[in-house]
Amino acid sequence: MRLHDLKPRPGAKHPTKRLGQGESSGHGKTSGRGGKGQTARSGSSIRIGFEGGQMPLIRRIPKRGFNHARFKTVYVPVNVEALNGFEDGSVVDEALLRERGLANGRADGIKILGGGELSKRLTVKAQAFSASARAAIEKAGGTCELAGKAASAGGSPS
Repeated sequence: MRLHDLKPRPGAKHPTKRLGQGESSGHGKTSGRGGKGQTARSGSSIRIGFEGGQMPLIRRIPKRGFNHARFKTVYVPVNVEALNGFEDGSVVDEALLRERGLANGRADGIKILGGGELSKRLTVKAQAFSASARAAIEKAGGTCELAGKAASAGGSPS
């Protein structure tokens, strides 16, 4: 086989659609663009939802109801594997995790997840633990403590 014998696989190449080659070609007259107007012009693009200046449907319908997204509890995830960087027997809390750069960003608390293996005996204080993380920490001889629960939505002050 030589370079001049190489051909693309069957079906890989398609003939280009030749527009504007007369009415009998099937792609003549309007060249597949429909009638006249804004969309028949080159470079035209109308944003999604635009209704020609009429008040769009999404703005016409009433916005009602309630959304819990504002009150959702957001945790910063930290895998058990990342806790191996601490000394054996140390107490790991949110402040220490943020200081080491293992937990960044705004959130309601830290959630320890069970990704990886833990080889150190640690006391971990966090707002939430996954079942596999709790098992991994206790298997290594450490303890899990729930630190100040994250603010719950809609509770009355007591």
